[in-house]
Amino acid sequence: MITTLHIKNIGIIEDITIDFNQGLNVLTGETGAGKTLIIDSLQIISGGRFSKEMIRKGENQSFVEVCMYEPEHKSAIDGNIIISREISVNGKNLCKINGRMVTVNELKEFMNEFIEIHGQNDNQNLLENKMHLNYLDGFIGDGILDKKQKYIELYEQYCEIKQELKANFGDEKERQRKLDLLQYQIKEIEEANLKVEEEADLEEKRKRILNAEKITENLQEADTLISENSIDSISMAIRAMEKIETIDSKYEEASSNLKNIYYELQELARDVNNYRNDIDFSDEERDFIEERLDLIYTLKRKYGNTIKEILKYKENSKEEVEHIENLEEYNEKLRKKQKEVEEQMKVLADQMHQTRKKKAKELSDKINQELEELEMKNANIHVKVMYLENEYLKTGKDSVTFYMVTNKGEEEKELSKIASGGEMSRTMLAIKKVLADSDKMPILVFDEIDTGISGKAANSVANKLKRIANRHQVMCISHLPNIAAMADYNYFISKEIYQDRTKTQIRLLQEKEVIEEIARISSGEINEVSLQYASELRNKKAS
Repeated sequence: MITTLHIKNIGIIEDITIDFNQGLNVLTGETGAGKTLIIDSLQIISGGRFSKEMIRKGENQSFVEVCMYEPEHKSAIDGNIIISREISVNGKNLCKINGRMVTVNELKEFMNEFIEIHGQNDNQNLLENKMHLNYLDGFIGDGILDKKQKYIELYEQYCEIKQELKANFGDEKERQRKLDLLQYQIKEIEEANLKVEEEADLEEKRKRILNAEKITENLQEADTLISENSIDSISMAIRAMEKIETIDSKYEEASSNLKNIYYELQELARDVNNYRNDIDFSDEERDFIEERLDLIYTLKRKYGNTIKEILKYKENSKEEVEHIENLEEYNEKLRKKQKEVEEQMKVLADQMHQTRKKKAKELSDKINQELEELEMKNANIHVKVMYLENEYLKTGKDSVTFYMVTNKGEEEKELSKIASGGEMSRTMLAIKKVLADSDKMPILVFDEIDTGISGKAANSVANKLKRIANRHQVMCISHLPNIAAMADYNYFISKEIYQDRTKTQIRLLQEKEVIEEIARISSGEINEVSLQYASELRNKKAS
């Protein structure tokens, strides 16, 4: 259950903390005092949508925090779970569960285990057909639990086999398409006859072609300078040194070094001259280099960043072709296993269908009985179970939809198409009352469940809320004295103006104050008559 709710900077709520209790908690108060903002805050902390316009004017962020006492839950620390959500005007969301940061989706998934909120204009779970099967199965309880669990295990196995068959090209057309593609790619790479180092060689040749004129000019200049200047000068220097080399050994050594330089320079001159001869490229050779590089670039875009990667892709593709061509025998075994699992699923699905069909009638009757007590004597709920011949769902082969007719002579319609807010509120309450024993949702929140309700219906709604609160923590915003009188804990919400700003206040009422609040909402004023009526309503609760 929620023990504490802390709200900061939501609408006209500046900063309030509410200590809730087990049982029926009823919130009443002035119109526009912020009652619905408290429900909005519970929706926000449950992972609901948030608009920046909800942040209190002049503030940069809003904050909602709850402390829940759930001693048996794995996330609890000393029995408590602390959940918080902080939202800034720049859109930044900071959600935490026991100090651990989580995403909004993780927060929503976590809180879905604990709290169910029914607003004035939305009964989402009740209106969603996908939830109707959960309601029915929750009503059936242990009578379907084992079969459903076994079916789910088989269904997961069934889905894994289907996925593996798809990955293994179990479909003949898909397999052939993949083989054709792989064989085309292998042929394209093989016909290119690539060599690992050839791209670098081709790029080097291409670079020389693009700079041929520049290379020729500078090689010519270098050849002239070496041949006509350097070699001749060194030759004369050698002859000069030879004349004195016998005088001293150091002159002889210098002469020898000059001769070595002379021979090396001659070799270099021949190399430079040969380089000049290498610069001549034919048009055919130029075209070949460009076309070859274009081919390599094209293959790189398709199969890898380097020739080595392209060749590796080719080898991998050959292995995949061999793998696919030898998969049929294995796929046949998978299809056989799939058929066996499907047959087991069908047996369980058929058994669940029979159980659901039988219990759907019982659930319909019980809800209709509750609706009659809620002054909807002409209303009739029909829990319809449809068997899906050609489809397997995670929960079996059943589609469950709640249909309803609210007045005699009308055609029954899906529950989601009922327009009246009062009828929807009472219908939802009737269903919740029937499911209360099996529903594991610990916290139920009702925002003005009394919309469109008065008279005997109001008494019935109050009684049913009280009964639901015997097994759940219930929080309810109400304008009905009947519901306020039935509360275990009454909270009064008001607003005050402080320093030219309006802000919400809330306080837990003492018994005398409860009587006065019931009197106020029953007649609009507190007098002897309204107080007497309030006391009578409160005494009914005690009895």
